[in-house]
Amino acid sequence: MNLLPVVVTGGTVGAGVALLIRELLQPQPALGAALQRSAPASFTMPEPELDREEVWGRWLLARLERLPGVEVPTTNLALLGQGPGQFMLKKTAFAALGLLCPVIATIPWIIAGVGLPFYVPAGVGLIVAVLLFITPDLAVRDQAKRARQEFAHALSAYLDLVALKRAADAGPAEALEKAAEVGEGWPFLYLRGALRRARLEKIPPYQALTELSAEYDLPVLDDIADIMRGSATDGAAVYKALRARTAALNAELLADQAAEANAASEKMTAPGALLAVLVMLLMAFPAVIRMLTV
Repeated sequence: MNLLPVVVTGGTVGAGVALLIRELLQPQPALGAALQRSAPASFTMPEPELDREEVWGRWLLARLERLPGVEVPTTNLALLGQGPGQFMLKKTAFAALGLLCPVIATIPWIIAGVGLPFYVPAGVGLIVAVLLFITPDLAVRDQAKRARQEFAHALSAYLDLVALKRAADAGPAEALEKAAEVGEGWPFLYLRGALRRARLEKIPPYQALTELSAEYDLPVLDDIADIMRGSATDGAAVYKALRARTAALNAELLADQAAEANAASEKMTAPGALLAVLVMLLMAFPAVIRMLTV
């Protein structure tokens, strides 16, 4: 028997599954894009040429974006540091893989002499292609959700640092910038970039934070922007407001984590109950067989 079709089929399906798992396990935003965005406007290097994948993806995007159901989550992609072209190329590649897999899977059946109607692999291929086409959207949505949760945790520490700087009689802009310089990670990198642009463009730092919140859909930044907007009058009141917002944010994060833990526990209830039933049947099987055979 010729094993080449089986090997080709298994390799194609395995490559698709590996690519899917690789995309689902990338919650961390790309730091290269964040570093480029954090550079001062007057010192930013010329934008590098787009790579081949991004060029092809944008070519596909220009031709597919008008189709119903084809949408690009630009805000989430910007937060994760991913390009819209690569995203669309990924969706198209997944859809093509979904179309080809059922067709390739029928080759061993044809070699074995088992005839299948042509509409069976075609229909299955269309269904799989649609499911794989929306898979990158779901992956990006989950990655962006985890990134916003990570940003909220980092912002909790940032609020404490800003409150301490204000308690030490630092000015509003100085407190925001000094606190952003202490932290590490991509959330503080975004904050430093926004505050640096505010200083170069001569705009209030709270306005830069508001723009950053709107650009990447980070509503947790709106509160600190509102608090710092009124920070020029009373440092003590601002300190208390920042500490209160930190406590409230920590409570919200703990509540979200508890809800996720409860949801994970509930998902394990059905498999646990099924396992218990199987163990009971396994224990009772010999006694039942003995009763029936006596």
